[in-house]
Amino acid sequence: MEWVLAETLLSQSRDPRGLLGALCRGEASAERVETLRFLLQRLEDEEARGGGGGAGALPEAAREVAVGYLVPLLRGLRGRPAGGSDPGPPARHHRRVLRAASAALRSCARLAGGPQLAAALAEEALRDLLAGGSASGAEAAVEVLAAVGPCLRPREDGPLLERVAKAALALALGADRDRDEAGPAEDAAALAAGRLLPALGQCGGAVLRVVWSGLVAAGAPSEPDCVRPQLLVLSALAERLLPEPRADRGPGAGEEDPDARRCWRFWRTVQAGLAQAQDALTRKRARYLLQRAVEVSAELGAHCTCGPQAGNGPSLFWWSEKKKDELLKFWENYILIMETLEGNQIHVIKPVLPKLNSLFEYAVSEENGCWLFHPSWHMCIYKRMFESENKILTKEGVIHFLELYETKILPFSPEFSEFIIGPLMDALSESSLYIRSPGQLIGSGSPLGLKLQKFLVIYVSLLPEEMKSSFLLKFIQKMTSRHWCAIPILFLSKALANVPRCKALGIEGLLALRDVLQCTMITHQILLRGAAQCYLLQTAMNLVDVEKVSLSDVSTFLMSLRQEESLGRGTSLWTELCDWLRVNESCFRRASASISIGLPETSSLNAYVKNLVQEYIKSPAWETGEDCLMPDWFEAKLVAMMVLLAVDVEGMKTQYSEKRRTQNVLRIFLDPLLESLMKFGTNAYMPLLETDRCLQVLLKLLHTCMLKGSSAQDDEVFTFLQSFVMSATESISEFILRRLTMNELSSVSDLDRCHLYLMVLTELINTHLKVGWKRGNPIWRVISPLKNASIRHLQEIDSGQEPTLARQIQRVISMAALAMVCEAVDQKPELQLDSLDAGPMERFLSSLPLNHTLQKPHTEEQSSDGDCMFCFSFFEESSASQGWGKIVAQYIHDQWVCLSFLLRKYHTLIPASEGDVLEPILPAIQMPVRTLQSALGALTVLPSDQVLPVFHCMKVLVPKLLTSSESLCVESFDMAWKIVSALSNTQLIFWSNLKAFVQFVFDTKVLTIAAKIKGRAYFKIKEIMYKIIEMSAVKTGVFNTLISYCCKSWIVSASNVSQVSLSSAKNYSELVLEACIFGTVFRRDQRLIQDVQTYIENLGHDCAANTVIENTKREDHYVRICAVKFLCLLHGSNVSHKLFMEDLAIKLLDKDELVSRSRTRYYVNSQQHRLKNRIWQTLLVLFPSFDQNFLNRIIDKIFQAGFINNQASIKYLIEWIIILILHKFPQFLLKFWDCFSYGEENFKTSICTFLSVLSHLDIITQNIPEKKPILKQALIIVLQWCFNHNFSIRLYALVALKKIWSMCKTLHIEEFDALTSVIESSLNQVENMPGTGNAKKNWQRIQEHFFFAAFHPVQDYCLETIFYILPRLSGLVEDEWIAIGKFTRFTDIPLDAGFQWYLSPAHLCELKPGDWAQQDAGSHSGEAASQSEWMDVQKKIIPWKNNTPDLDLELVFQDRVTKLGKSISRLIVVASLIDKPTNLGGLCRTCEAFGASALVVGSLQCVRDKQFQGLSVSAEQWLPLLEVKPPQLIDFLQQKKAEGYTVIGVEQTAKSIDLTQYSFPERSLLLLGNEREGIPANLIQQLDVCVEIPQQGIIRSLNVHVSGALLIWEYTRQQPLRHGDTES
Repeated sequence: MEWVLAETLLSQSRDPRGLLGALCRGEASAERVETLRFLLQRLEDEEARGGGGGAGALPEAAREVAVGYLVPLLRGLRGRPAGGSDPGPPARHHRRVLRAASAALRSCARLAGGPQLAAALAEEALRDLLAGGSASGAEAAVEVLAAVGPCLRPREDGPLLERVAKAALALALGADRDRDEAGPAEDAAALAAGRLLPALGQCGGAVLRVVWSGLVAAGAPSEPDCVRPQLLVLSALAERLLPEPRADRGPGAGEEDPDARRCWRFWRTVQAGLAQAQDALTRKRARYLLQRAVEVSAELGAHCTCGPQAGNGPSLFWWSEKKKDELLKFWENYILIMETLEGNQIHVIKPVLPKLNSLFEYAVSEENGCWLFHPSWHMCIYKRMFESENKILTKEGVIHFLELYETKILPFSPEFSEFIIGPLMDALSESSLYIRSPGQLIGSGSPLGLKLQKFLVIYVSLLPEEMKSSFLLKFIQKMTSRHWCAIPILFLSKALANVPRCKALGIEGLLALRDVLQCTMITHQILLRGAAQCYLLQTAMNLVDVEKVSLSDVSTFLMSLRQEESLGRGTSLWTELCDWLRVNESCFRRASASISIGLPETSSLNAYVKNLVQEYIKSPAWETGEDCLMPDWFEAKLVAMMVLLAVDVEGMKTQYSEKRRTQNVLRIFLDPLLESLMKFGTNAYMPLLETDRCLQVLLKLLHTCMLKGSSAQDDEVFTFLQSFVMSATESISEFILRRLTMNELSSVSDLDRCHLYLMVLTELINTHLKVGWKRGNPIWRVISPLKNASIRHLQEIDSGQEPTLARQIQRVISMAALAMVCEAVDQKPELQLDSLDAGPMERFLSSLPLNHTLQKPHTEEQSSDGDCMFCFSFFEESSASQGWGKIVAQYIHDQWVCLSFLLRKYHTLIPASEGDVLEPILPAIQMPVRTLQSALGALTVLPSDQVLPVFHCMKVLVPKLLTSSESLCVESFDMAWKIVSALSNTQLIFWSNLKAFVQFVFDTKVLTIAAKIKGRAYFKIKEIMYKIIEMSAVKTGVFNTLISYCCKSWIVSASNVSQVSLSSAKNYSELVLEACIFGTVFRRDQRLIQDVQTYIENLGHDCAANTVIENTKREDHYVRICAVKFLCLLHGSNVSHKLFMEDLAIKLLDKDELVSRSRTRYYVNSQQHRLKNRIWQTLLVLFPSFDQNFLNRIIDKIFQAGFINNQASIKYLIEWIIILILHKFPQFLLKFWDCFSYGEENFKTSICTFLSVLSHLDIITQNIPEKKPILKQALIIVLQWCFNHNFSIRLYALVALKKIWSMCKTLHIEEFDALTSVIESSLNQVENMPGTGNAKKNWQRIQEHFFFAAFHPVQDYCLETIFYILPRLSGLVEDEWIAIGKFTRFTDIPLDAGFQWYLSPAHLCELKPGDWAQQDAGSHSGEAASQSEWMDVQKKIIPWKNNTPDLDLELVFQDRVTKLGKSISRLIVVASLIDKPTNLGGLCRTCEAFGASALVVGSLQCVRDKQFQGLSVSAEQWLPLLEVKPPQLIDFLQQKKAEGYTVIGVEQTAKSIDLTQYSFPERSLLLLGNEREGIPANLIQQLDVCVEIPQQGIIRSLNVHVSGALLIWEYTRQQPLRHGDTES
């Protein structure tokens, strides 16, 4: 069209000058300027052919147009906005004019006949470009330079060309450095790279060398953002930077032109684009450059090697004609893999991964085992996979990398090590990668975690010795460089712990491991945290070079471990550590400052420990003042741990020799401590710091010494420590008594000492109780004076003086001492000092003002110098002790501890109302209303970690006051719940507070009274109960606390003669109901944590964390286990129990009905499915307690449940309970027969439930002497269902018929002889069905199914079958399987010794889930084979018509064609994988329009969808639709193959054929993929051919309806042609 326009203008006038002048007048519209360009280009062509007229006029005219019109026009355009990345009409017009004017300018420069015009225009444009004006100005300048650049002369204009090239390169590379000028600036940079630089490249080698020098100077990109502009430039200049293989290599091309293949920076840039680029276009440019370089190398055939780079490995790129075939194969596979990864779909990528293995085979020389290709190319593939948005692809890439060394041995490469420590570990930080594989049992371990362990072991063992140390150090340091979640750090630590022993780490490595330990502490999962600590300690023992670290370094590292989570004495880890110390004790590096003190025969470990104890106890001279702060506990922990480790190491050495040596060594260690402790009672001037340290280490010795997981009675070390403590008891107790009672503690820092003294005193009491309490022992002599002195201090009145710090501190200490005495007496009745009559202490404590706060000491002038000293000390230390408020809170807390003791001791004296006592002796006891009001006040002032004693007091008070002061009790419920619920995220104190809260709100007496009066308290308790259940959905373990406490309290009272408690429990049966059906559907991350915790628990004693950390049984399963075990203890003979269970059963059935009504369609393993499953499991547990009268009330509901559409697992449970009912109470058989009498339209396939029951008729009639009437009725019913049109129903009817008929034959019932031939011919037909079709397979499957083949409803009735075997065999998700071991481990509710129905017979346990699933019809569940799915195998079994002809699919189609009067093809379109109704509707319309023979969909329900109907516009009425569900596609495809169809997949694969090159067979079956995932890998294997649609864009995919329509049209287009050829 352009040439036509130009020819027309020239034909009108042969005066070019006039024409050009005419076009240059008027408004400069885009059309005018484009017309000018067309004309100039036409004139330029004529001039080149030598046919132009006016030889002198044309150059002059061109100069006039350029100078007089185009240059001013371009100057005007430079000041206008160019628009953003999404230009509107003005911006598009601007660019159109700019592009046309620049092209016209180039023609003018050529027509002008001399170089001066081009050079002048280029100079002016370059000045504008360098001036740095607006983005539109830069864009205009670039357009001008791109237009006139090719007109410049390489030699004469060389300097100008170089300046232009440098400016263009700077503009192109600077696009991503300054992100502030997005949009137009980026457009100018892209224009410079895409138009200007290629245009300049035509000017020869000098320009290219300038550009190449600039690119090389920029270096390889260090950040992904820098990759894009460099690759843009390189791809634009690829034709010039890579040598031309042809003879006509362009003007100025020579040997001196740059060859990018030889530069390593070029290849690093390409690799960065392949692996790191964020956008697909940049990655495509990188692949283009790689492919272009390979093609050029193959065409040239010359040897080529990339230039030098740091390292001794192979070149980044090389070429050899001898290896041409291998090189081409390698790069062809490489580029294919990189292109496939762009699809980001695992089912497409997975089949290509074997080619990655072949890349490694090509890359390693078979001769010398060295790398032929640089391994960084392989790493690019893995980086691309690791950075994919598709986490499945990331996981696949990680697993593939970890499996490398399992099958091949690769040469060492620094690139590999850097890759492992960099991208691999970054990928491993993603927790979701560690999810177990489908089909793996819970607790079996993460496949990726196990592969990581195996990989690291192999890789480190293959590393050169000199590299192991640096690699492992960097690996461990990487573990500290980021925030790791609990699961990745656990598996990385476990992998490190399994690395074979080697001397790889020194002090730096030990410090790095300590830093990793600190990283593990941030996780809230205590078990995972403890397990990681265990593995990190094992890592240290395996990898640390003991000659490079000292015992001091080791002991400091050990202090980073939490003994209560990992390193507990007596665990396997402790034993392993002792053995390591024993083996290496003489090899540790000696610390330069250490002094070896000890006996000559002691080892270096013993010498170190002895010196450690002496140095610890020795008090520095500058810290002997009375006002010094108490020392930190760190040193005491360290000394105690090292003492016990050294003793246990000694015990290992003398295991088979004298045992006495161990005690001697311990005595040597502790002699300095004992010497100091014995002076406590006599030396009043001992340094305070020394006494503190001695007591601290004594406490830590006693705590650390306790063996974990075994009895302490056999531990000689613990026995010796007990005797050690006994010998020093008198001295220590006298010292503590003096310090607590003689006003020696007077500063804020002394409160910490008071706490220390009271802890020591408690430990002394415990030790004496363990050994045997004697009334005259030293502790006995201390407790009474301590109590009296504390009361005396509290009774003192300051006689009007202002309170001093010393007096207030002494009060706090005295109250704390009394609290300790009360707790000790409360827990250990042997310490009871007085009779049950109220003594002085009880009367005093009861009379104390509750919630009395201590007045803060004043800061002004004090009455004595001593007070001033105390005041100064207080204000100096108050910030460290969190102020006076903390002190007052502790004082109030101790008050309530004492009051809690009194209330429990004198609970019988608490009156129901205060008016009953006129002169109370114990006011706090005998005035309970006032005390409870004070408790509410205390809850408002105490911090959350101090409220426990208040809750304990409420537990005693609320049952007494609930009747008379209900509103006050309800207020206490509310206040306590607010405190507990606010603590849900505070792990340390939440559980103890929750337990105390539950114990007083859900106390048996409280529940009984509240249920009796049915007032506000009753409904408040119910409200709190549901709030706790609601909280348990987000905080696992909350409901466990409630149900466990309630069930235990009900059991205790239910076992008594009085059954009040359990009868009152009936009022709270909702609690047991909710417990029976409790269980949340965890998020994936929560389920992962549960899985890994179970995996760690399954390791048992092999992981020390399991021994040290108590199993809290907070899993959701334990809620149901508790409720079920509680129900198992109830007896139907007990009226109270019976009523409770019947009420619960009715509530369960109502709940099932409610769930069924709320959602009639629910999916497998959904919350509704699980809920209903738990309901029927509980009903099965309750069944033994049901009698006939109660069943009369509920039997209709149970039968009605059988008619509801249910998932398979629920159907089995319903069928099971119906079988048990009929077995135990045959009189319900009449109601059962009635179930078959409903109208067929109400059944769908739920009748299969009742037919399944009939298949166990032998069990049902086991106790019936006269079976003949029942068998007759059963035969009548089952035979009529053998005629049903639904295939599933017929299968179940045949199974029942087979069972019933075998019973008839066994009993020899003559009355049925007339039916023998009919029934046996039917059964023989189905048994001997010819072929291997779907019908025969389903018949075989259903007979082998466990429910019909192995399951015995009576003999298999047990907890294991109900809660583990049946859920497992029925395809329920593993979360719902409750192993019987959990029932036995849950000991909170003990079962009777005679409880027999725990375990199932072995044969049922050994079965595996079958491939037959009992399901209902409907969109949510699939029939085994419905008539619309498998027309060729459907057979209605009619006993007296065995020769019914098969229905043929082709006949159906031909019949349809005849009726419609239209031509129809042999094309079947299978869309079963497509989800969206819009796509299905569009395909239906397309198939009908082009005459497809049938459309196959996943569910025929889709035709009812309004979106489908909107797109199909009634096409479904004129097109055969078949229903084949996705799981049945393989069978369907195989059947169609057998009929001669070619199965064609629409998918991009490695071997797919271009649509334009494929010839469709007449019988074609077109399989379309899912919208997101495409065609699954297992179905790709069923395809005969894959066809792909050629595409030019970046997106690489089309809508599935569009793809299908293109192939349907191409098939339709080809068939008439082929028919025409045949006919001719």
